[in-house]
Amino acid sequence: MAVEAGAVVGAREGGTRFPFPFAPYRIQEEFMAALYRALEAGGVGIFESPTGTGKSLSLICGALAWLRDCEERKRQDEARLLQEPEQRDQESSPGGALDPAAGEPAWVAEFVQGKAARDRADRAKEEQIKRKKREERLEKIRHNVQLKYASKRKKCEDDETERLLQLSKEILSKEAGSDVLEQLDHSEEELILAEYESDEEKKVGAGLDEDDDDDLEEEHVTKIYYCSRTHSQLSQFVHEVQKSPFGKETRLVSLGSRQSLCVNEEVRRLGAVQLINDRCMEMQKNKHEKKNEGEETAGKRRRVSRAVCPFYSYEQMQFLRDEVLVDVKDIEQLVTLGKKTKACPYYGSRYAIPAAQLVVLPYQMLLHESTRNASGIKLKDQVVIIDEAHNLIDTITCIYSAEVSGSQLCCAYSQLLQYMERYRKRLKAKNLMYIKQILYLLERFVSVLGGNVNQNPNTQSISQAGTELKSINDFLFQSQIDNINLFKVQRYCEKSLISRKLFGFVERYGAPTAVKTNKENQKTTGLQNFLLTLQQGPEKEDPEIDQLKMASPLMHIEGFLSALTNANQDGRVILNRQGTVSQSSFKFLLLNPAVHFAKVVKECRAVIIAGGTMQPVADFREQLLSCAGIDADRVVEFSCGHVIPPENILPIILCSGPSNQQLEFTYQKRDQPQMMDEAGRILCNLCNVVPGGVVCFFPSYEYEKQVYTHWEGTGLLTRLATKKKIFQEPKRANQVEQVLAEYAKCIKRCSQVGGHMTGALLFSVVGGKMSEGINFSDDLGRCVVMVGMPYPNIKSPELQEKMAWLDKTMAKTAGQAPSRMLIENLCMKAVNQSIGRAIRHQKDFASILLLDHRYARPAVFNKLPQWIKERTLIKTGFGQAFAELRKVSVTSSLRTLHMETPTKDPFPFMHSSSP
Repeated sequence: MAVEAGAVVGAREGGTRFPFPFAPYRIQEEFMAALYRALEAGGVGIFESPTGTGKSLSLICGALAWLRDCEERKRQDEARLLQEPEQRDQESSPGGALDPAAGEPAWVAEFVQGKAARDRADRAKEEQIKRKKREERLEKIRHNVQLKYASKRKKCEDDETERLLQLSKEILSKEAGSDVLEQLDHSEEELILAEYESDEEKKVGAGLDEDDDDDLEEEHVTKIYYCSRTHSQLSQFVHEVQKSPFGKETRLVSLGSRQSLCVNEEVRRLGAVQLINDRCMEMQKNKHEKKNEGEETAGKRRRVSRAVCPFYSYEQMQFLRDEVLVDVKDIEQLVTLGKKTKACPYYGSRYAIPAAQLVVLPYQMLLHESTRNASGIKLKDQVVIIDEAHNLIDTITCIYSAEVSGSQLCCAYSQLLQYMERYRKRLKAKNLMYIKQILYLLERFVSVLGGNVNQNPNTQSISQAGTELKSINDFLFQSQIDNINLFKVQRYCEKSLISRKLFGFVERYGAPTAVKTNKENQKTTGLQNFLLTLQQGPEKEDPEIDQLKMASPLMHIEGFLSALTNANQDGRVILNRQGTVSQSSFKFLLLNPAVHFAKVVKECRAVIIAGGTMQPVADFREQLLSCAGIDADRVVEFSCGHVIPPENILPIILCSGPSNQQLEFTYQKRDQPQMMDEAGRILCNLCNVVPGGVVCFFPSYEYEKQVYTHWEGTGLLTRLATKKKIFQEPKRANQVEQVLAEYAKCIKRCSQVGGHMTGALLFSVVGGKMSEGINFSDDLGRCVVMVGMPYPNIKSPELQEKMAWLDKTMAKTAGQAPSRMLIENLCMKAVNQSIGRAIRHQKDFASILLLDHRYARPAVFNKLPQWIKERTLIKTGFGQAFAELRKVSVTSSLRTLHMETPTKDPFPFMHSSSP
């Protein structure tokens, strides 16, 4: 990996050069040096670098500098291995002396050693040839524009040939005889399950044909897998790579879901990710079946042609793969390239993985084992960097958890029963066997909830409502399904694509407006009526989710069946019986995320867990790393300060309010009128002196609504509105952007016009839409207020079971039970994420106010991020705190007048500023 030295500023640490696009901060140099050492040593690293300190760029330059040196060492080792046999041949001399250690002639020992050396040399030579071949191919594409479009011209020729061939086949088909079975049209033919040959089917690798080019089977080079939480975060990281000194030479590939990368409009219109996945897999299967069928013999009826994807062209995807490796591209650029070349970006990008040096992908694709394997990701001896990892434990837990409702179970039973009756004569014996097994499973699940699959779940009342927790084995015994091999059922669902077929069946016959013949109406009236009754249920959901749950509930049930194959001790099944069968549900809760994370760590050379706010790290060490069997000496921690001057931030823990009321927003006391009044007085005083935007976080939506209503009644809200326009965080995600835009406009207008109104006040919720991933930089967040401590609901069955499991499996720490530590850590992680929204770059400044005397307790105080903790003031009285805030606010106002005009960004909230 070559880097232009003239374009960078280098940072040195122990002789290692870190190319950088500008003079790095000292903390960036320390970060890169520590990262380099962690990658070199292997193991696990926990890295914390606050937002605004250039974390992404430090990760890029530090990791790619290590990869550059690693590749250089490999080349040197190759050269040495290739020289070994020649040197050995020159040094060896014939002789008949015995080897005293082995009791055999010396020439035999020399021959054995020489053969081993020659084998190593042959492997090195083979790798060298492959590498040179790949580099030459990419170099040609990089510098020869004509090659880029040669494949495109061939594709157009092939399309025309295929069109003429299809036309000829259609003409011939008109002369074909009729079949004894009932004739089905083309679309309904696709609904029939193909014959299920064996439970031990061969695994087909990533949709490749057997005669695919050997070039795609090349060895995986040493690479770095970088994953983050959201699509926008990944795109932002790719743009940072493009701007870095490594941007021109790094072979980077961006991976994404079919939903993000599909360019087939017919498939994209399905909307829901599971429907897109199943339809795509079905089209690939159709392509392989079509190829294997070959030409039909004369006199036989031509089989109905099934739909294949026009973008799934091996030659075009090979071309797209090379284009991806030549220039760094994000997801949007990859999709544009796919449309231009008529090649599938989803599969084309996967073909680029072996030769890529940097693979950028979402959390789920790396952390979910079956998705990882299906994507062709091989972690053996590779490096994994997990960014924005503060919620890593929750992410793994969610990925491997699943929930199904009684309504979904009954709906799936009815759909599958109707499907079986409709196509019974066309289904093979093994298909019928598995369908009957699935029907039995559904029947038993509904029975455990206290219902009957043959009755409307909306009208079936539950006699004994409540929540019950079961181990996996106990649940299987209670359901009387312990004699069924769930692994085989799961594999059948996956291979047969039955949920996709069922969705197509419901699309055809489940819609009440569909036009059908009398015969068809008789067969499907029951299904129609049943679906209509289900659609009349009381709950209203997001249209896309509602469509998926109603039309293809079996997709969700497959996830639940997969969850039941976990080890008995690693999860629990929660039976939630509420009112009716429709409202009741099953939920699988993963208790031990470490069992899945351990598989990643075991294979990798090194795993780096990074984030802007990683405190408290005890959860990572205990719940994830220790439980995964990782020795403590293999774990390194690195945490750096912020680049802002100490005077640019004023964190205050406030123990009492203006009327000397002690601030303690516990669940028992926070509803008291005097406590809500005291919080209101504090905000009124703040809004009088703090310019720009003030963001106030509440523990929950319910409490925010309660306080807002109380302040409306006392008139305090009117007093607040004289200084700041008040905004509330919406519950709906699609409304967040609009509220933020109005909030920003108001602050900008007030700063320009002046007058009584000095900005805006935004009421937000911890763990809500605005507590993570949103930047309240500059005037958007001159003060962040945290009302109380957002402890999770300890009455939650899921949390109670998790606490019990931790107390049972882990030892106490400093005399504190693991369950108590979990509660405090969950609370402080949420606090740290929320208060970190304000300081976003080197010249930013803000104050942070924590309203609760409990923050001053050492056990809680020590869980604050180091760069905030070392500057935090603990004030027992409001007067002292207000004096500090007023002094800072005056300084801030003067500083704002001398600051440069900020960039006119229409969406300033969604970007992380870098120095």
